[in-house]
Amino acid sequence: MEDYNKIIESLGVRFIKAKNLVLQQPFSVRNYYDVGNNLILLHKGTIFFGEEEQMVEEGELLFIPGGRSTKVTYGSGDGRSITNDDLITNREKFFKSNNDLDLIGDAEESHSYVSFEAKVFDSVNFFASLDLPAFLISGNNKLANLVIKVVEESMQDLPGKERLISIYTENIVVEIVRHILRNKMFVEQLATNSTYFKDPRLIDLFNYIKENLGGDLSNKVLSNVANVSEDYVGQYFKMLTGINPQDYIEYQRMERAVFLLRTTKKSIREIGKDVGYKDTAYFCRRFKMMFGIPAGKMRRRESAMNI
Repeated sequence: MEDYNKIIESLGVRFIKAKNLVLQQPFSVRNYYDVGNNLILLHKGTIFFGEEEQMVEEGELLFIPGGRSTKVTYGSGDGRSITNDDLITNREKFFKSNNDLDLIGDAEESHSYVSFEAKVFDSVNFFASLDLPAFLISGNNKLANLVIKVVEESMQDLPGKERLISIYTENIVVEIVRHILRNKMFVEQLATNSTYFKDPRLIDLFNYIKENLGGDLSNKVLSNVANVSEDYVGQYFKMLTGINPQDYIEYQRMERAVFLLRTTKKSIREIGKDVGYKDTAYFCRRFKMMFGIPAGKMRRRESAMNI
């Protein structure tokens, strides 16, 4: 239990967005994907997820970890099958955003969601590092109420709004971890994560990578940071994290690129350079390979989602 407390204490949580949405037409997303973690509370209607089309009942929550692609179906009946790219580009055709507090949970085929980051030592995407699939959370009224509170606060312009949203979002993360522990889910992955706290050299590597995403992060450089041999540093990193360091670095670079696309007006070329890619064309190819859409479309994602 002490290791789990350390994990929770180490998590840096950042709220991304929250909305209450009303379905306009049934459809399936073959490869739903987001960098942020998404917690979906179904108010009324039907949602299915995964290749086996597991059903989400009204009042249940669907958790989709960041960086994890999954199939999601909204509504019943014969609906269109689309890609994540289609959803981002044409979101207003499929969802209507509700901005009336009194209507939350009342509309047919409606759900609320909260999107957030949760990072170990503010560096490692916690749920992505566990390699968790999307999963269902049932009978957790506390978690459902937290989602509604975040959505309500995000819809209003009141003093202390950001503070409350931050507190509620942190509570959401703790409740999700508690749910995982209570139901003995992914115990092996959680146990592996506790290794983050047993070797300070790994923490040094996380921090160095975070602070130098635009610079040289070759195994030679990493070996000097961790004070191990260049031949061994890749094996050492993978042994403790389950991923080789260069794959981890690329994910961190692309995650930072998404953040810059969302929050700045920098050009694609500037963003690629900021996250360590001198060749813009190569950056764009890798970006599309990882997220399934071009960087330019990802930039338009925010305006497309703020319907």
